[in-house]
Amino acid sequence: MVKEYQTVTEIAGPLMLVEKVEGVKFEELVEVELPNKEIRRGRVLEVSEDKALVQLFEGARGVSAQGSKVRFLGKGVELPVSEDILGRVFDGQGRPIDGGPKILPEKRLDINGSPLNPYARDYPSEFIQTGISCIDGLNTLVRGQKLPIFSGSGLPHSKMAVQIARQAKVLGTGESFAVVFAAMGITFEESEFFINDFRKTGAIDRAVLFINLADDPAIERLSTPRMALTAAEYLAFEKGMHVLAILTDMTNYCEALREISAARKEIPGRRGYPGYMYTDLASIYERAGRIKGKPGSITQIPILTMPEDDKTHPIPDLTGYITEGQVVLSRPMHRKGIYPPVDAPQSLSRLKDKGIGEGKTRKDHSDLFNQLYDAYTKGLAARELEVILGEAALSEMDRIFYKFADAFERQYIQQGEYENRSIEETLDLGWKLLSTIPTSELKRIRPQYLEEFMPRFINQPEEEEVLVSK
Repeated sequence: MVKEYQTVTEIAGPLMLVEKVEGVKFEELVEVELPNKEIRRGRVLEVSEDKALVQLFEGARGVSAQGSKVRFLGKGVELPVSEDILGRVFDGQGRPIDGGPKILPEKRLDINGSPLNPYARDYPSEFIQTGISCIDGLNTLVRGQKLPIFSGSGLPHSKMAVQIARQAKVLGTGESFAVVFAAMGITFEESEFFINDFRKTGAIDRAVLFINLADDPAIERLSTPRMALTAAEYLAFEKGMHVLAILTDMTNYCEALREISAARKEIPGRRGYPGYMYTDLASIYERAGRIKGKPGSITQIPILTMPEDDKTHPIPDLTGYITEGQVVLSRPMHRKGIYPPVDAPQSLSRLKDKGIGEGKTRKDHSDLFNQLYDAYTKGLAARELEVILGEAALSEMDRIFYKFADAFERQYIQQGEYENRSIEETLDLGWKLLSTIPTSELKRIRPQYLEEFMPRFINQPEEEEVLVSK
């Protein structure tokens, strides 16, 4: 029988202190009945002797310590799941907000799932094609990987997120593919953009959306990514699907974490964030990967906006420690009108070598990536030299690399929001760009690959001339 308490002694922000409780557990779900019979939900945040600190999901506005009845339900926050969640839109508490019927659950899962056991993990090794050249060619996404996107305020990370969700697929497998999309602390306009884009392109049929708006309670923001990852784990490890989990914006999540920490009067860490933010983020990011002997997998793309574009800020800094690389968006590239504005030299996928090569992408991929990166960085160096000393100071080879860098940004990095390039198109585009550079300078590609692939592009003088002029 559920016990009822009327011993609320203090309310501060979204927190409520209940005294003289018995048998209450951490993370237990709570119901608060107000004097007007309205029901609020919450969870136990802390237990000390006969006192329980309760975090209210809907906030404490209008809640009075006098006359409120508190019931501890003996279970954690749960998400009802079945295959019917595909194609649906939920709020941060897992309630349908798309006008459809309630989910008839196959089971109910606690949203505080555990990170994968390292011993049970299978190593990520399969290529995921996103259709975006600067990811597929340079910062390859591998199945089971955690690859965050570091963005800034006003940069088009939202467009990039839905493009990846729309286009991503695992090549060469017959397994079902699903997208779990969690948006935290976003505006109503952003919410409409995400939902409408998924519906317009038909991607909603293989997607599950969890939407938490900016005016929703901060506590709900903390549960949104956990709801999404619980749905992802169900689809991946119980239904054998490959799941791409996109979490945006993790900065809003961390701000909510800081707000709740301040309400609890905890001692702040760096820039006011709680000292446990690293372990809290790890509890989210580490719920990705593959399990030995199971066909499904979870690949995670967290998106975060760096405050003041600062990569040393605690949120991107800690995220970089936990995840396997990062795709960094550049404000100067955005000002040039380049989409997606990816800063190639600052971006990195630590697992790319495991997902490329013969039988996965193509045997020339690794050499081609290294040569493109080398040529582009030389072009950027020539661009800086030209700014300082003028064009006259550039050698003939400097000018070639200077033009290559411009062509690389305008043709390889830049592409349409609805342009879905295959990995073959991305690799061939790389060879086309390299054909404008003397073969003697292509020192990072094996001679046999130069002989096999380069002749297709080097004997196209008209196209080469147009490319260099750009």
